[in-house]
Amino acid sequence: MNTILIYALCWFGMAVIGIGNGIVRQYVYGPFMRELAAHQVSTLTGIVVMGFYVWWLTGLRRLASTRQALVVGALWLVMTAAFEFGFGHYVVGHPWTKLIHDYNIAEGRVWVLVLLWITMAPWVFYRMRSKVKPRQVQ
Repeated sequence: MNTILIYALCWFGMAVIGIGNGIVRQYVYGPFMRELAAHQVSTLTGIVVMGFYVWWLTGLRRLASTRQALVVGALWLVMTAAFEFGFGHYVVGHPWTKLIHDYNIAEGRVWVLVLLWITMAPWVFYRMRSKVKPRQVQ
């Protein structure tokens, strides 16, 4: 199966991670924090958990080139934005202004960092893995 298609399918794992992360925020620590602080913590935990997931994926199915890694990241960005806006507006019923509000860095909304991370993570881990050399026994 084509590597790009495999990574497109693996995006659904990131969607599950994102939804799970939101549920944990809403029911575990969110009630004990200001909403903005909970948003920021959730952004950080999402980046970390998605980072482990992408690291695992790039070890399971190696990316062949910088170009391929960047294509996967761009694909994930488009899929994430489409899901966030499509699901958020048409299924959950959030107004467009609420969805766009999470991108306002000037107000401490740092969700855009998740998008930046999922876009760049395949390339970052491709570069890291391409530099890793096995130890030779002497």
